[in-house]
Amino acid sequence: MTDRFIYPGRLWKDIAGKPIQAHGFSIFYRPDEKRWYWYGENKERTDGKGNIWHWGVRLYTSTDLVRWEDCGLIIPPEPDNLTSPLHPTYCMDRPHILYCTATGKYVAWLKIMVGEITQFMTVLTADRLEGPYAIVRRIYHPLNMNAGDFCLHADADGRAWIWFERPHFQMICATLTDDYTGLSGEYSVHCEGLRPPLTREAPAYFERNGRRYLITSGTTGYHPNRSRTYTFTDPHGEYEDLGDPHIGDLSATSFNSQISCVIQIPETDSFIACADRWLPQRRSFLCGRFIEKKYDRYFRSYTPDLAPQMAADLPERELRHGENTSISRYVWLPMEWHGDKPVIRWRRRWMPFISQEG
Repeated sequence: MTDRFIYPGRLWKDIAGKPIQAHGFSIFYRPDEKRWYWYGENKERTDGKGNIWHWGVRLYTSTDLVRWEDCGLIIPPEPDNLTSPLHPTYCMDRPHILYCTATGKYVAWLKIMVGEITQFMTVLTADRLEGPYAIVRRIYHPLNMNAGDFCLHADADGRAWIWFERPHFQMICATLTDDYTGLSGEYSVHCEGLRPPLTREAPAYFERNGRRYLITSGTTGYHPNRSRTYTFTDPHGEYEDLGDPHIGDLSATSFNSQISCVIQIPETDSFIACADRWLPQRRSFLCGRFIEKKYDRYFRSYTPDLAPQMAADLPERELRHGENTSISRYVWLPMEWHGDKPVIRWRRRWMPFISQEG
């Protein structure tokens, strides 16, 4: 990509001409540098034939949100240690990093899934965003629960929260400890009474004009589905369902994508919904409602496990995986607003609303 436009769904390359490998991602902005940091799951060694799920967390930087420089791995895999949650055959997903002003540390949370056995968090800290990171919680079940897709947010006053899916059951909001490496014990339960494909996962937090928002996806594996937006003022209060933000999406697949994060252009009212298109070779955009019906039939008799198996250690065996997510692409689209409701429309190409220098 050499021009100043973002092309949703196209192959996006870094300034060296290599495909960007930062999936299930988040974006960190440093106002003092006026620089963006995009980090996510590195899938460069995933081929759908072997056993590699990830190859660490990769970081890219940009000043214009279009041209990105590869800064390498900030959390490398540990391929020689089967007892490490960072072993590349274990499912490390959706890294999120917060800066903790109280400790001066960057705190990274990773979701780890080991087959159908268990889902938990691994927590790491570093003195710099770029690392190196050291594990402070190796196998962590927040609130003694299995924990799926999640997101983090810290207010300006230092209070911080995690939202995570209690797999196929609930969305949990929990208050973080002052150092952001654990939970204080305060939590609330949201989006109850649902089963796949309607159970909410992949939460993405943002806020505007004093209101807080959470965009979530349904649960249909790597098949895309309809998103839903929730708004609230108190993280532990009532959440209002605003429905699917994608306008004109006749496929019911969030434009064949899953939102990973939402970013705001500083000092503007411009927001960008940043999503993954996990398996672009599938014609998923033609069958969103079919997939929802299929999952609905499959999970019709589903009963959530209220006392899930907790991992005390990891199995000393490699796991195999059958999807080639290294070819995943990205769907970044600008948000519009209908009053206090966010709206996302398809665009073939568009230019971010920031100055384009250089």
